Amino acid sequence: MSGTANLELAVIGNCQIAALIDSGGAIVWACLPRLDGDPVFSGLLSPEGDADRGTFAISMAGAAQVRQRYVRNTAVVETVHEGNDATLRVTDFCPRFRTRDGMHRPAMIIRIVEAVVGAPVIRVRLQPTSGYGSLSPQVTFGSHALRFATDDLAYRVTTDASLTVISEGRQFALSGALTFILGDDEPIHESPAAFGRALLEQTRMYWEEWVRGLAVPVDYQEAVIRAAITLKLCTFEDTGAMLAALTTSIPEAPDSLRNWDYRFCWLRDSYFTVHALNRLGASQTMRSYLRFIRDTHVRTPVGDLQPLYGISGEPQLAEVTAPSLRGYRGMAPVRVGNQAFEQKQYDVYGAIILGAAQLFYDERLDVDDPQRIFTGLERLGEHAVQGFGRADAGPWELRGSEHVHTYSALMCWAGCDRLAAIALRIGQEQAAARWRQHADSMHARIIAEAWNPRLESFVATFGGDTLDATALLLAELRFLPASDQRFISTVNAVGRQLRTGDLVFRYRDADDFGVPTSTFTVCAFWYVNALAAIGRMEEARERFAQLLSRRNSFGLLSEDIDPHTGELWGNFPQSYSMVGIIISAMRLSRYWEDVV
Repeated sequence: MSGTANLELAVIGNCQIAALIDSGGAIVWACLPRLDGDPVFSGLLSPEGDADRGTFAISMAGAAQVRQRYVRNTAVVETVHEGNDATLRVTDFCPRFRTRDGMHRPAMIIRIVEAVVGAPVIRVRLQPTSGYGSLSPQVTFGSHALRFATDDLAYRVTTDASLTVISEGRQFALSGALTFILGDDEPIHESPAAFGRALLEQTRMYWEEWVRGLAVPVDYQEAVIRAAITLKLCTFEDTGAMLAALTTSIPEAPDSLRNWDYRFCWLRDSYFTVHALNRLGASQTMRSYLRFIRDTHVRTPVGDLQPLYGISGEPQLAEVTAPSLRGYRGMAPVRVGNQAFEQKQYDVYGAIILGAAQLFYDERLDVDDPQRIFTGLERLGEHAVQGFGRADAGPWELRGSEHVHTYSALMCWAGCDRLAAIALRIGQEQAAARWRQHADSMHARIIAEAWNPRLESFVATFGGDTLDATALLLAELRFLPASDQRFISTVNAVGRQLRTGDLVFRYRDADDFGVPTSTFTVCAFWYVNALAAIGRMEEARERFAQLLSRRNSFGLLSEDIDPHTGELWGNFPQSYSMVGIIISAMRLSRYWEDVV
């Protein structure tokens, strides 16, 4: 890995594993055997040792420029190195396609290296790590593979390249093509070239078919398709869990210590992801996620749900540091685990209910026993009733204080409001009346305690005097109509106090780590949607266009953006941010019938 680390990264994956590829074509982050595993390639977080440690780099001598792109409508990445008399192309992907037995998504990365022009002189540097950068795996040679083994994991790289040359990292002239297959510690009984080409074609066809099934808007199609594919790659299909991001400990701002592990399933974030993919017609993700919730809830039938779980539903996510990783640009600490699992965040109940609501309205979905599902949602609704108006850590997971957060109360209300509507939908009038009573009581209290007449805005906490960008969701969650002057006034207040250009801060008050210096990316999309809702459509479109220009060259966004430099910060790619692209595009796009 050369130069200063940045988030000019592409993502490949298959809903079992994923890898990040930097602007030079090196794999700098990949966890095995699943998305939250030990990083086999940890170069993004600077392991101790030489610059190539923790990377899988393929470079060309004399390259004057490197061009990269996604193969259209796929999760396949091409990196082209161009020199005066030679051109090299590297194609990277993780196999994913349907078979008669189901979805084939092995823990496998395939790299196809081709001489496009001339005989490029290349070097392959393959230096995996283990133990979060603290160790190097033991290497043994096979006839066509390098085998890497640790106490917990064994895998092999099968190739038609010279194993000696690759293991020593020496330059060689390439004529024709080579294939590298990183996967399970099992032999491949055909040539690497034939194996890799066959899987590439099937993977390309899978993604193209999946994209054809999306109900994309007429405008912003490229941005929406890339965001949808990226959200899919942040899903652990085996359990239905959706990850907040694929990385850990990329700071929210330089040297801020706001370094968190996001390779887990936040119930709040997952609702937004389900909502976005549902809007595109990709409803299978919702069903898989609800399976994850069901299985998780079975293990903890009594008591409050946690705000986040491991991707297998594991509740214990004790937070430790990995001292052998120096961190993104050397900005330690690198954290493994997330102590926020211990927090109380009462919005999670409403988030799950909202995520499941479409099951009762969408005739395309086969729901065997809607009453049973409704009964399960009612149990969550009871928790929302109990949690309403109680102090918690809030949506931003404050570690040093608890308050009665308006957003938590709002989501408790939303859960009860939707339960009332669902009950009517399935003919449960008494249940509908009961949940409507709860919702109306909550609504009145939020109006009384979260509206600040002096600021002419809804505020972050009951009785408080500070703003929070989550207030921009009041109309989207149907708490108030967008025409309500209180909502309009709140949007204006957020615009004055939390907005800087086209970007928006979550809040601007000191928290456990001081006053935030980076804006939170999804909040800017919330502001765009709120502008559109109150009739400022042209302004909304202008700001949305500015936000799209802030994506990296692959169309991806992280969690945060520096308002002064425009640089991306925070874990990557951030599901929240990619959701923002989809929801804003759907709101702002013209209708197909107005164009075609």
